[in-house]
Amino acid sequence: MKKLNIYLISCIALLSACGTSHKTASTPAASTSIANDGKVWTAIFQQRAAEYKALCFQAYNVAKLRIDEATKQANGKPLAVVTDIDETLLDNSPEGARAGLHNEEFSSTAWKKWTAQAACDTVPGAPDFFKYAASKGVTVFYITNRDEDERAGTLKNLQRYNLPFADDSHLLLKGKSSSKETRRQQVLANYNIVLLCGDNLADFDALYDNHPSEDNRTATTQQLKQKFGNKYIVLPNPSYGDWEGALYKFNYKLTQAQKDSLIRATVKKD
Repeated sequence: MKKLNIYLISCIALLSACGTSHKTASTPAASTSIANDGKVWTAIFQQRAAEYKALCFQAYNVAKLRIDEATKQANGKPLAVVTDIDETLLDNSPEGARAGLHNEEFSSTAWKKWTAQAACDTVPGAPDFFKYAASKGVTVFYITNRDEDERAGTLKNLQRYNLPFADDSHLLLKGKSSSKETRRQQVLANYNIVLLCGDNLADFDALYDNHPSEDNRTATTQQLKQKFGNKYIVLPNPSYGDWEGALYKFNYKLTQAQKDSLIRATVKKD
């Protein structure tokens, strides 16, 4: 009888422990903000949607046509293509998904930990296009707002895919200013820039610098509409960029609750 009682007590304790463990495992994590939920959704779109791939192929197919046109008419300075890196050439969606799932705000420390790994995949169509441009005698310059201490990881990531001109002299990092205009002018001193590729409108024209409002960005885009698809090739990036900054009036000190409130207030709905 004593042994039976001990056995029964042990069984009850085990069942109780299992019940507690099950309850803990099923407890939901703290809910994420609307903005961070959105970043997870856009990351999976970037990773899984055939439509995303189609948009990228479309952009780079048009870019190839423009290269063909430019090389037929080439004279004077040698030709160059200027490209952004993140979400134009390299795909950072795994880091965006990680941060979103953990309900984390953007962190330069976490971002640099990611870029140091040189683990980015490429944006669909990008490697083939830049290799094609190089084969036609067009020099490629990578103008990015990554910081100088990201140089080694960035070059390693570009070289991993045998991208042309992936060296120090063709990689122009942020430096003192996030505006890319000075670096574009640096290229223009010796080259004719026939094409610019990017996912953020400031990748193309100084008119988008200095944090313009949403209305100003829209008006500038209307003003420059003939350049899109001709000299400016835009890649889709619903995850982040100046479009998001403009939504928050470039106030990066807003809390998640404040961001969510702005999103609810501005999104069109019934």
